[in-house]
Amino acid sequence: GEVQSRLQEHPAVAQAAVVVDQVDAGHKRLVAYYTLGEGAQPLSPQQLREHLSAELPDYMVPSAFVWLPQLPITLNGKLDRKALPPPDDDAFHAERYAAPEGPIEAELAAIWSELLGRPLVGRHDNFFELGGHSLLTLRMLERMRQASLSADASTLFQSPTLARFAASTKRIREIVL
Repeated sequence: GEVQSRLQEHPAVAQAAVVVDQVDAGHKRLVAYYTLGEGAQPLSPQQLREHLSAELPDYMVPSAFVWLPQLPITLNGKLDRKALPPPDDDAFHAERYAAPEGPIEAELAAIWSELLGRPLVGRHDNFFELGGHSLLTLRMLERMRQASLSADASTLFQSPTLARFAASTKRIREIVL
């Protein structure tokens, strides 16, 4: 498809495959698998994301990037999708993992982790790059309300990293009479 073609246009990428990963009912994300050309330097997920973001709308940019020494091929010479390994946690992170700081970041990280099916959410992680979308945004805001936290959806779109979103999040103080 188009995402795969654009990924293969990167000068360091030799081969690419992009698949839809079913996280749970109603939650899917794109995962890109790639091999490097001879002599090419390893690439970070952020470098590949930036390359694709210049050419494609955000919803077409994969949530994870997985480097493989070679893509698995069936006896018929086609991509063996069943042999592709599931992405590990590093495939989703834009930068090196940085633990959440403070109680609001920690609570938000727990909510994001649950909704996005990610065991580890760091303070520099981007909600949408981890697989978030508008429907999950609504579910997240409801979970936040249950945890006495308040923010609106527009804030998430303007500040999609955990740290920046947490800085705009307020704790709701319930008044008990």
